Amino acid sequence: MTYKHILVAFDFSDSGEKALQKANELAGHDRAKLYILHVVEYLPPVDTSFGAVSPFEVDLTDQVVESAKSRLAAVAEKAGVPEDQRWVELGSPKLEIIRVAEEMGADLIVVGTHGRHGFGLLLGSTASSVVNHALCDVLSVRGKDE
Repeated sequence: MTYKHILVAFDFSDSGEKALQKANELAGHDRAKLYILHVVEYLPPVDTSFGAVSPFEVDLTDQVVESAKSRLAAVAEKAGVPEDQRWVELGSPKLEIIRVAEEMGADLIVVGTHGRHGFGLLLGSTASSVVNHALCDVLSVRGKDE
């Protein structure tokens, strides 16, 4: 099978790095466009009404998103992914990966897996959710054993 639009879900982890390497290899082999996505999970503002430790209420979401954009830009530039082929989204990683893949017409999603065992398996993971719900092929790349 030859892929034309490969989306790699990147989370700045070892498995994310391996997923990006594999996606880059596949894109080069198939002469496909490579897209990179990082999803920032929504951070609710600290609510001090219940005695939280924070001395003030803050919503750090914008700062986290801007930091992720900066970090992703550096990674994407190193991997040769142009600015119009990278995204930082806010939300549930499994839902955003699937949504972006559908919207951009990805025919392959490459996602890293952390190889969790026990409770991690029972609770599910982003990789397994993407594998089970994506409309295109999904390649799960295992990071180093934990």
